[in-house]
Amino acid sequence: MDYTHLGRTGLRVSRLCLGTMNFGPQTTEEDSHAILDQALDAGINFMDTANVYGWKTGEGVTEQILGRWFGQGGGRREKTVLATKLYGGMGDWPNQTFLSALAIRQQCDASLKRLQTDYIDLYQMHHIDRSAPWEELWEAFDVLKQQGKVLYVGSSNFPGWGIARGNERAAARHSLGLVSEQSYYNLMTRTVELEVVPACEQYGVGLIPWSPLNRGLLGGILRKTSEGRSASEATQKALEENRPAIEAYEAFCDELGQDPAHVGLAWLLAQTAVTAPIVGPRTADQLAGSLKALDVALDDASLARLDEIFPGPGGPAPEAYAW
Repeated sequence: MDYTHLGRTGLRVSRLCLGTMNFGPQTTEEDSHAILDQALDAGINFMDTANVYGWKTGEGVTEQILGRWFGQGGGRREKTVLATKLYGGMGDWPNQTFLSALAIRQQCDASLKRLQTDYIDLYQMHHIDRSAPWEELWEAFDVLKQQGKVLYVGSSNFPGWGIARGNERAAARHSLGLVSEQSYYNLMTRTVELEVVPACEQYGVGLIPWSPLNRGLLGGILRKTSEGRSASEATQKALEENRPAIEAYEAFCDELGQDPAHVGLAWLLAQTAVTAPIVGPRTADQLAGSLKALDVALDDASLARLDEIFPGPGGPAPEAYAW
């Protein structure tokens, strides 16, 4: 396993991040624990979850599954860089959603209890809360850090200006600020290259792409559908809208002699701003497949060909659209 620093920090994390969103709704607890052990055995030390995962309001099902895994001991918690998130609704009361100082305090304590730990390595805001001023956010997070409950703070689904403003306000407080950003980023979805990627690079923020295979569209979907595997209605629609590019992509992967899923992950790993794509396996076999991407090296010619198939926005703003 290769490791890299999370943004500008001294924290070293694996080049793949294990996403746990499927644990509970689609993967049993027993199988989830087996996947977690498999990931740790493979050297994956970076694991991501959220208080809303499990999709039973207020229960934090996935965090509980992780907590019971940590509770088995064997150095599981000590070896893991644990990332979780807050923002989504955890109840019907006014401050059980979003990012008030009260919500941050209460949701942190609730996550710690479910996760059976006394600290969170990376506490992330799941979405920007435009009604919460940065002064309030940083005061709340700094208190958690002083209490030893949180080590680092990150964002998720933030715009470039949000990352910039957040880190400027943190600097004014002599605080570390945001060290990571989770964004929807893959070969087919490259809008973040306009503003978010440049902001991450400027402020030393590690980029953690979610949905790296664009909900399976980059995972060899044409082969799978030809074998009779089913896809959701939304995925089928997206496939038809992008069929020429996906056909070209899978044909190029054949030329490389590589699985499309591995190429999609390898492309992200070749992007300088990217710390670790999030892989969210439902099964042990899916995780084993994702690990193979670490052995795929894309040369300049291959990267250029992928840019031709999925050209993206054309670079950072404003050059991408102004001239």
